[in-house]
Amino acid sequence: MSVPFSSEWPVPVSVAPDKLAEIQAEFSREWLRVTSQAQQGTLQAPHDRRFHSDAWSANSSFLLMAHAYLLSATAMNQMVEAAQVPEPVRNRLRFSVMQWVDALAPSNFLATNPEAQRALLESHGESFRQGAHNLLADLQKGRMSQTDESQFELGRNIGLSEGAVVFENELLQLIQYSPLTSEVYKKPLLLVPPCINKFYILDLQPENSFVRHAVEQGFSVFLISWRNPLASDTDGIDSATWGDYLQKGVLAALDAVRDISGQDQVNALGFCVGGTLLASALALAHAKGQNPVSSLTLLTTLLDFEDTGVLDVFVDELHAQTRERQLGRGGLMSARELGTTFSFLRPNELVWNYVASNYLKGETPPAFNLLFWNADGTNLPGPFFAWYFRNTYLENNLKVPGRVKVDGHALDLHSLTMPVYIYGSREDHIVPWPAAYASTRILKGPLRFVLGASGHIAGVINPPAKKRRSYWTHEKDYKHAEIPGDPEAWLSDATQQAGSWWPDWANWLAARSGAKGRARSSLGNARYAPIEAAPGRYVKVRAV
Repeated sequence: MSVPFSSEWPVPVSVAPDKLAEIQAEFSREWLRVTSQAQQGTLQAPHDRRFHSDAWSANSSFLLMAHAYLLSATAMNQMVEAAQVPEPVRNRLRFSVMQWVDALAPSNFLATNPEAQRALLESHGESFRQGAHNLLADLQKGRMSQTDESQFELGRNIGLSEGAVVFENELLQLIQYSPLTSEVYKKPLLLVPPCINKFYILDLQPENSFVRHAVEQGFSVFLISWRNPLASDTDGIDSATWGDYLQKGVLAALDAVRDISGQDQVNALGFCVGGTLLASALALAHAKGQNPVSSLTLLTTLLDFEDTGVLDVFVDELHAQTRERQLGRGGLMSARELGTTFSFLRPNELVWNYVASNYLKGETPPAFNLLFWNADGTNLPGPFFAWYFRNTYLENNLKVPGRVKVDGHALDLHSLTMPVYIYGSREDHIVPWPAAYASTRILKGPLRFVLGASGHIAGVINPPAKKRRSYWTHEKDYKHAEIPGDPEAWLSDATQQAGSWWPDWANWLAARSGAKGRARSSLGNARYAPIEAAPGRYVKVRAV
């Protein structure tokens, strides 16, 4: 991960003298309070989970160190907010200061972590030996362990939904899932997951599988499993383009689903980058005079890249040109680099937490299916990534009618007039929910927007049986011209509902899926015969 400095960075970064004096005075007052309480023996542990162990409270020196660190961190962040710089530069400052502050926490070093020292003494050195073993094992595999990966195996206890691969090409395998009801809706559903991760985030285990839930509601579900290209592949996959992913990916899968189901139109759902690919592919189909999809669902998807949240710190012309020189004509954007970038968006949770527990204390992380998936990243073809980075995050070209062309066809997302269900997550740091809401200004069909609690993944994967979290809705769907233009105005009139948004979506989709008919006992058809059982072999290829 590179620190996101750019040509926009001003030198020097200045803070107004009065603001700097205010920050210094506040630091001095708080430091006086902390040292006074420390002398009196009344200093309490800080409200920070890194220092919650009684090992910190039991030693006044370590406790004082923790408070000093947090006071210093607060002062540094206050200086960032007071800096006289443009907002894009302030965002980069925030990110860079976060990296340094989080990395220098006393909990990250054996010499300044009393909890790790206690474990060392109580285990007679075993915690140190196990921590060194964990570190060497992670160095060998090239990434940090966030879960006990030995407890999971695709097809055995994760990615379990029954089905078969009924089509494959150089970019994807298409899975058709076996019905779980005696009758199914005639109009099938195609799921398009992101290609920067494996599809089984939608099919982790039966109790939290979005795929299984959809199948249980009587939908005929198909899903794209994207290929994970490797440096050893020799078939030219490393030269695949954005246009290839539209033509040979999404549109090829739609053709197969329509052929197998016998339906002229199908329903389609895209998740994250999968939603961007899906909408782009449908715009390409429309440019060719085709209309393969009758309803569209977009989950935490960007079509308008004006607000890209924390990822904006990586976006500038220099970065785009660098990637184009490196990858524009071929090569792979590695899963390791992508994974590291996303981990350092939340370094305390996804990096330093594991440094302290795995290496300093010698602990084995608990088994957690979501983190197993998170560690199972995919490589991306270089030309695909370089095009995507420039045309979406940097130049925001997709939302402008005709600015993007694929094989000579001008794409116009405004041409999509089918009913659309748009979902955003309220605490999403990758697709801020107002950015997901911005799709309502582009898509022209009847609209339903739903806002879920939690973040990018946890908000989406929220099974009803757990009875967790909540979501916000309006009672009615909107015509394009009627939905509030301001997302905050939409939210102020929305009603909060307890639990999962999945039933709301299932009811919406059911009304657009046609009549029910008897479920078929076999998968595929004469042209698309089953190739192998789900989850297929593409998803089992590991990048790191």
